[in-house]
Amino acid sequence: MQPFVKMTGLVAPVDRVNVDTDAIIPKQFLKRIERSGFGQFLFFEWRWDEKGNEIPEFSLNQPRYQGASVLISRANFGCGSSREHAPWAILDYGFRCVIAPSFADIFYNNCFKNGILPIKLSEEQVEDLFQRTAANPGYELTVDLENKVITDGLGLNLSFDLDEHRRQFLLQGLDDIGLTLKHEDAIAAYEAKRAAAGI
Repeated sequence: MQPFVKMTGLVAPVDRVNVDTDAIIPKQFLKRIERSGFGQFLFFEWRWDEKGNEIPEFSLNQPRYQGASVLISRANFGCGSSREHAPWAILDYGFRCVIAPSFADIFYNNCFKNGILPIKLSEEQVEDLFQRTAANPGYELTVDLENKVITDGLGLNLSFDLDEHRRQFLLQGLDDIGLTLKHEDAIAAYEAKRAAAGI
């Protein structure tokens, strides 16, 4: 998993509350088991009409947000079913950071396991980010995970909280398997000792 230390990225807004995982990646695209290739289906039913035409009003279809890597949204982002395909789609599209006032618990946990940094800010702080994004085409945020700070080069300087265990996972690019493999030598020695003892 790619470590997350510090990034600067274009911001894209999805100005909706209760964005559920079926909206993030609709159920008809869940037939594959690999993690790649889901980005093209992100927010599919909001991006395309029933005839397959782009819906120009939706933010991710607008030229000014192409190439964005920071997503901002409203409260209870990632609610609904627990599908891990939702963070897969977000990451595959190009987003490394999602900022919202609150997240559904399972989605929040799945983000860390897939190298995405979900940041919780207050409703007022998120509203300010929406206003700044709208007023400044090409608006970028710098997210510094080492210092837990968000800046924009226009005077914004926000601190955010994050559990230290999760912060270290992202800084080191570890998922649960990666954490286990850090102890590979000790595990191999233990297994060899058991084998020698006939256990």
